[in-house]
Amino acid sequence: MIYSYLRVSSADQNLDRQVEAVKAYRSELKEENIFADKQSGKNFNRDAYQRMKNMLMEGDEVIIKELDRLGRNKEAIKEELKWFRENKVVVRILDVPTTLIDFNGQDWLFDMVNNILIEVMGAIAEQERLKIKKRQLEGIREAKKKGIPFGRPKKEIPDFEKYLKKQKEGKISISQACRALGISRTQWYRLTKEVA
Repeated sequence: MIYSYLRVSSADQNLDRQVEAVKAYRSELKEENIFADKQSGKNFNRDAYQRMKNMLMEGDEVIIKELDRLGRNKEAIKEELKWFRENKVVVRILDVPTTLIDFNGQDWLFDMVNNILIEVMGAIAEQERLKIKKRQLEGIREAKKKGIPFGRPKKEIPDFEKYLKKQKEGKISISQACRALGISRTQWYRLTKEVA
């Protein structure tokens, strides 16, 4: 059976380019055998990936457009590829050309060449993830310096002070105030600190 795994890092990113590439490589790939996640590649705790992996059997083939779509942690990538090899599942990574060649019984040569390439490309993917994380931290630091708000926008609670006054006067409990305002107790305490 032929499967494909696709991944992007966030929900607003598009998978079309990956779908197009894997279908061009294997036109017989069925839609229901394409698994995709929209989350970070730092580890393999991804729903679609794990669902696909649980379906795989000896002799199956998995097509992935680029190595960093599989993951961005070099050691974890190597562990996953080892699992595929031990379970006799063929992995074709379109940007690792040697994975597209059949070495006709010379598995040692296949493993040697691919291990070298995957070591280098895995290190590059991991470095890219670290670089992205560093850029994010730098962006947050700059935003803080300039007083630019980031993160989730604060929810406006226009009647908060009115309910806070009622609560302090003993007319209502915190639970009642939270229910009326549609907020959590944690949010209540945070807002109380901000008002004080």
